[in-house]
Amino acid sequence: MATAADALRARTTTGILLMCAGVACLCVNDAIAKTLSSSYYPVQVLFLRSIIALPFAALIAWKMGGVAALKSYRPAAHLLRGLLWIAAATMFFTSLGLLGLAEATTLIFAAPMFICALSALVLREQVGWRRWLAVLVGFVGVLIVVRPGSDTFQAASLLPIATAVLYALLMISARWVDPRESVWTMMVYLVGVGTLLSALAAPFFWLPVQGKDIWLFFGIAVFGTAGMTLMTQAFRFAPAPAVAPFDYTALLWATLLGYVFWGEIPDTATYVGASVIVASGLFIVYREWKLDS
Repeated sequence: MATAADALRARTTTGILLMCAGVACLCVNDAIAKTLSSSYYPVQVLFLRSIIALPFAALIAWKMGGVAALKSYRPAAHLLRGLLWIAAATMFFTSLGLLGLAEATTLIFAAPMFICALSALVLREQVGWRRWLAVLVGFVGVLIVVRPGSDTFQAASLLPIATAVLYALLMISARWVDPRESVWTMMVYLVGVGTLLSALAAPFFWLPVQGKDIWLFFGIAVFGTAGMTLMTQAFRFAPAPAVAPFDYTALLWATLLGYVFWGEIPDTATYVGASVIVASGLFIVYREWKLDS
């Protein structure tokens, strides 16, 4: 007879597998975005991805939460989140055309440090010295990757860092969403607002879509939506401390995809910086768990 412990282990394992699958999907999403960035402006890529993904997001929200999932009690919060998401995605997609996939992905993982810092500065939450130390260590890792002042420094490296800041603000802004709204409501409104905002800007950056690229736009919509859905489900099956560390498997996928499709091989500094950033992020997750338990 299965015990409660067995059931918990099974759910945790399922959560980890969902997280790993979701991360893999998002890495494929990023690889497709990098491919498209050589032919189209990021805003156009975002618009086509969003308008294709919107029906899927609405269907998922309706299936998971019913009609109530399509109702918002605080639309202004979703508008703000949509602005942050569009700005972050535009910067990241731009960086993908200028940097290696693994390097851009590594710098994105500075987000937990910014979330921790902004929680103290914006939300006035108490952040202990251990987490502040982890934030500082993480910034050292970012500096190792970016190498400001050196001959290898690229200004484009600032784009994924800015993306991480905006992503951190996006995560914090979830606190301003009405508590009656589910994660599915947040997802469908994020995609919906993103579609609207990118539609306003896309005409100014529009380039004719080539027939051979249509499947790539469908691919980026499907993998992006699937990735977010799978990762969301992962947190529903297992505690955050169990599944959050597997978000860093993105570094493995990004390195593999970058090498296979573009022959990119990250240098030693990127590996060292990535290790420091990951260690910092994992410690922050661990401390959050300890304080909540």
